[in-house]
Amino acid sequence: MSDTKKLAIIASKGTLDWAYPPFILASTAAAMDMEAVVFFTFYGLPLLKKEIDAKISPVGNPAMPMKMPFGSKDFQAINWSIPNLISGNMPGFDTMATSLMKETFKKKGVATIEQLREMCIEAGVKFIACQMTMEVFGFDKSEFIDGVEYGGAATFLEFAADANISLFI
Repeated sequence: MSDTKKLAIIASKGTLDWAYPPFILASTAAAMDMEAVVFFTFYGLPLLKKEIDAKISPVGNPAMPMKMPFGSKDFQAINWSIPNLISGNMPGFDTMATSLMKETFKKKGVATIEQLREMCIEAGVKFIACQMTMEVFGFDKSEFIDGVEYGGAATFLEFAADANISLFI
């Protein structure tokens, strides 16, 4: 029996804020000499596309902070006092929120999703694309980055059954 610890992650969401956790956790696990596998299913599957177009969505995200440190040094915060129901229906809100978050992350030195994904690949993290989700949503293998494995739930569960840590994100 191997002493190597294992991390199994299911990535099921593809918005910008939900794209960070699986890549951060998997790259960190790999840096800690853990074996990491991320199973991308449903709305998480687009995170394996060559071009990631993840955006922020306030809809269904009631924990979105009312105040976030977006903007310049002179303008430290935008007050998110707009109710979730209204902001989700406001034209351009997701684009604005996405742009502000990306700019804030850049100023704080946070890696982009693409950079984190590349770190995972370089560190040997295994990515599995859910074959069923691909078929249901009409994805083609040519849309995805190189090195992705394809399989169903059983493929992932074979690894997850022996994992020390299993996360659903």
